[in-house]
Amino acid sequence: MRRVVRAAFGDDGDRVAGLLDALRDSSAFVPGLSLVARERDDVVGHTLLTRAWLDAPDRLVEVLVLSPLAVAPHAQRRGVGTALLVAARTHGSTAGWPLLFLEGDPRFYSTRGFAAAGPLGFSSPSERIPAPAFQVAVLPTHEPWMTGRLVYPDPFWASDCVGLR
Repeated sequence: MRRVVRAAFGDDGDRVAGLLDALRDSSAFVPGLSLVARERDDVVGHTLLTRAWLDAPDRLVEVLVLSPLAVAPHAQRRGVGTALLVAARTHGSTAGWPLLFLEGDPRFYSTRGFAAAGPLGFSSPSERIPAPAFQVAVLPTHEPWMTGRLVYPDPFWASDCVGLR
């Protein structure tokens, strides 16, 4: 998985691979939510869903963050990333999570079930994240009062990976 992450993120590959390691070793890690795409015996894609929090008016709400999403360069533009996103949404929904957040290109994610989070009542965890890149998928257990600021787990800050892409 680290090989795929390093290749997919280019110059930022080592930093994002470090984030992956830190998240997997943290209390934000949720067993069963590290998703891998394979072609034959070759790992060609990976994404990790980790626990984060929504600082809602009534109370903190546990939510998911999808990061990183990595597809090996030779496997890009073949549906691997889309398949990982579908699997991520399915796993999040099935497990009862209300929201799935990510940072990413809205041209890609908006056609795959994600929407700009700001207009839906969610505040970004950092000013470094461009508003259009702050995306959310609203899952079936979401309730209307669940709005507020996303709070990332510590590894995002320690790895300096907030607003990276």
